[in-house]
Parts: sequence; structure tokens; C-alpha cells
Amino acid sequence: MIRVAIADDHPVVRAGLRALLEHEDDLTVVGEAATPDEAFALVQSVHPSVVLMDLQFGAQETGADVTRRIRALEAAPYVLVLTNYDTDGDILGAVEAGASGYLLKDAPPHELIAAVRAAAAGESALAPVIAGRLLDRMRAPQVSLSKREIEVLERVAAGMSNAAIAGEMFVSQTTVKSHLVHIFSKLNVSSRTAAVSKARELGVLR
Repeated sequence: MIRVAIADDHPVVRAGLRALLEHEDDLTVVGEAATPDEAFALVQSVHPSVVLMDLQFGAQETGADVTRRIRALEAAPYVLVLTNYDTDGDILGAVEAGASGYLLKDAPPHELIAAVRAAAAGESALAPVIAGRLLDRMRAPQVSLSKREIEVLERVAAGMSNAAIAGEMFVSQTTVKSHLVHIFSKLNVSSRTAAVSKARELGVLR
């Protein structure tokens, strides 16, 4: 029996996922969590095989952050991200945190169930659009921003100054400027505004 935990801040989403999964003979939902901290505690108490993880909880900690914490546990469960977001930053953050799979919430039910079974078996489970995005990144590394560069650019998009970005990321302003130089070069732009615009156009930022 595949034991599944659901971590999502929307009760309706959790209820829908539970109904879908428990319709299958080999799947059982062993718990639900509405916050990253609840998800972490739930994993330690019920020991699921797979965690279905949302990315955005309306909290400071994201699904990727708690995925990293969960995957660092001894005998850690597999984590399958289920989200509305398909930007490079979200995908890279989740995969680098140790997620086994990445699906969008509009995926057909049979795809989600197959992904849960694949994750439980230790296989990767990427939605076709996500797999395509990752392949595109591999084929075109010249426009691929690192996770750190994306984090800097997200803060630029939020209107933060170099000093504010440095303070929030615990780095020097020189480091922030260095990241921006690399970002401008990779995106072939010459300003912060153009970088944000180009990154959104390429699907790097929301």
C-alpha cells in the first residue's frame, strides 16, 4: 500500500486529492497539512511513502524549502510537487530541493495517480510540459540562469534595491552586482527593467 500525505493550504484542494487517491486500491491518504511546518511534523509522525507538496503556502517558507528539510530526514519519503506554477525558478528550486516529480494542478487524474506510483517506486515523475522545459534548458544553457541568479532577479522584480537584496540574501552588494552582470549578459539586456521583462517573456519569472 502506498501511503500518501497531502500538503496544501487550500482545504478544497486537499479534499479533492484525498477523494481521487482513495478511490485507488493501492493508495491511502495518511494525513493532511496546511503549512510547511505541519507538513514536516506530519512526515515525522505518519511516515508516508510519498508527499504531495504544494509550492506556495502564503507563508515565508515555501514547498521547496520544506521539501529540502523532509528529504534530509532519515528514511525520507519521496516528494511530488503539485502546483499551479511552471516557471524555471519554481521547477529548479523544487528539483534542487530533492523533489522526485513535478506536476501541474491541471494534470489529468490518471497522470497524477501514475506519478504518485512512479514516485513511490523511486522513479522521477515530470509533467510533459515540465520535462520539455528542463530539456530546453539543457539545449540552451546560454539563457539558463542559476537558482541564485533567479532569486536575485525575483527580488529585482519586486522592486528591491541592491542594498535590500544583499541584506535579505545575506551577501554583499558587490555579490548582488556580480549576479546582475551575469544575468544581463545571459539575457542580453542592459537594465534591471529589461532583465525582468525578458525573464518573464522566457518563463523564468512569474
